Amino acid sequence: MTRTPDLETIRAFLDPTHYVIAEEAARFAGRAVASLPHARNDAAARIQARELMAAIGDASLYGPIKRLDLRGCCLVRETLAACSPLADAVYALQALGAVPLLLAGSDEQRVRWMEPALEGRAMAAFAMTEPDAGSDVASMQAAATRDGDGWTLNGRKTFISNAGIADFYTVFASTDPAAGAKGIGCFIVPTGTPGLRFVEAQVMSAPHPLGEIAFERCRIPGDHLVGEVGAGFRVGMATLDLLRCTVAAAACGMAGRALDEALGHARRRRQFGKPIAEFQLIQEKLSRMATELTAARLLTYRAAWTKDRGAERVTMEAAMAKAYATEAAQRIIDDAVQVLGGRGVLADSAVDLLYRSIRALRIYEGTTEVQHLVIAGRLLKAEP
Repeated sequence: MTRTPDLETIRAFLDPTHYVIAEEAARFAGRAVASLPHARNDAAARIQARELMAAIGDASLYGPIKRLDLRGCCLVRETLAACSPLADAVYALQALGAVPLLLAGSDEQRVRWMEPALEGRAMAAFAMTEPDAGSDVASMQAAATRDGDGWTLNGRKTFISNAGIADFYTVFASTDPAAGAKGIGCFIVPTGTPGLRFVEAQVMSAPHPLGEIAFERCRIPGDHLVGEVGAGFRVGMATLDLLRCTVAAAACGMAGRALDEALGHARRRRQFGKPIAEFQLIQEKLSRMATELTAARLLTYRAAWTKDRGAERVTMEAAMAKAYATEAAQRIIDDAVQVLGGRGVLADSAVDLLYRSIRALRIYEGTTEVQHLVIAGRLLKAEP
């Protein structure tokens, strides 16, 4: 069985049901994920992603997403990320595509699109980023114009996970450019809709299905609008705000795996007549890695616990968790590579895959720099 997250460290933030979720996630990861070969290229990642999506659904691990149980989502993501960064990405994308429907979708939209996604029968994608609109979401150029009783979409979306293999896209487009952020709508666009085109794959250093899509006079029915006209920015930001702490959990999973690999190697590897674990410089690295990982976990599960207990928003808590956990994980994984030495940079090394995978977490769903601005903004708005 794959090990669960460090439940003792975060016990103050967990309910009894979360121990069950952690055990189920670990059992699934050990049975269905740990033995999978790492996808070596983009094509293999695309095939494996759909297989993982269905397997996760069969194991009922999307349940915490449907219940908006953030601590449950964090436990699943931490477990999957420790075992397979690709499996974690698949889980995260199902959440990103489905949560806008949970927050603002109609009953019909939830039955038609959300339910299949959270049962592992339909692959979701979240299409917000554009070539000239990344952190500045409100500057997006993709346009949705009224067309009878429906809408016509035009524009491009880039860095879209699951592009080319998704069954539907949750798309954000401007319905009123003059209104800025208040003029953005959220739409469901099924794959196969005339005018929706997969432009190209964008190949990452760690294999992951990513690409660019285009909308060229892409007409969709009026009932594919999610929520109200002009509410898309609010829905998108609420989705990211809600799920941001789960990115931190994924970082904790990758960092935890890296620490385990470093500890195991330090105990086994002998140099100058003794295990390298006995050298103080190695011990300093290990102690710093463990301390940073513990701090990251506490920030992560505090944010999820705060939201689960009914807080309207956890903007600052989630920003702190994501910024700290992803940056700490980068340092922890880098130290693990250093402890493993030459073995750490071999292509089949677990820490090499983690090294290539963690970098993206410091960027997507809000860069570390943006998180720092969010935190500072909240501090400065607080009453002195």
